[in-house]
Amino acid sequence: MGLSPGLLLIGGSFAAFRLLNRGLERLVPPPRPALRNRWKWRNIWTSFAHSLLSGAGALQGFLSHPQMAEDLIGTHSPAAHGVVSVSIGYFLQDFVDMLYNQKLHQSWELLFHHSVVIICFSVAVLVHQYIGFALVALLVEINSIFLHLRQILLMANLLHTTCYRLNSIINLGTYVVFRITTLAWMTRWLVLNRENIPLATYTVGTVGMAIMTPMNIILFYRLLRSDFLKSSREAWQEKEK
Repeated sequence: MGLSPGLLLIGGSFAAFRLLNRGLERLVPPPRPALRNRWKWRNIWTSFAHSLLSGAGALQGFLSHPQMAEDLIGTHSPAAHGVVSVSIGYFLQDFVDMLYNQKLHQSWELLFHHSVVIICFSVAVLVHQYIGFALVALLVEINSIFLHLRQILLMANLLHTTCYRLNSIINLGTYVVFRITTLAWMTRWLVLNRENIPLATYTVGTVGMAIMTPMNIILFYRLLRSDFLKSSREAWQEKEK
């Protein structure tokens, strides 16, 4: 029996993102401030590429197949199944990249996050159900575009620039719309559709949301404190001098 198209796409995606990661220093040479952490520079750009691809793919999936929004369990297009499969390949690649290049105490949160995503998405891909629900989850990647761009600007030492300030505002706005609101909607959907979902699948989804929601609220607070509360406090201190 041959491998399913989903598994083949996951493997191909893993290999493609791995190759992209290896070649990124030639495509986007690290600036002087980032030279001491080359792997992180490559890692963030790889994540940025995935966010562009999956965020656009999730939006296009619902626009081209609107009936999927009405049935997140059984209805999906082959393209939507492909987007979720490609994302699994990316998360596997990123998991391996962090495991190899970072100490566990530095990356355990993201490794845990990736493990949950890989398990939940793999269930959807293998059983050919809940692809619509997984695609809703990938709308979060629209915010990740600006989240990764923030890290790129920080590594390039461009903190005190108009570009960084503008990105901070867009990042926080899209965080609320595409991350916090999306996670809240997904949690509500799980509760309302409890009777239509098998216990095992419901448990995986509920545990996943219970893990993701607090992690994202904590990250939101860190961003707010770092990019807005801290800068406001510094500006006030300057006025007091």
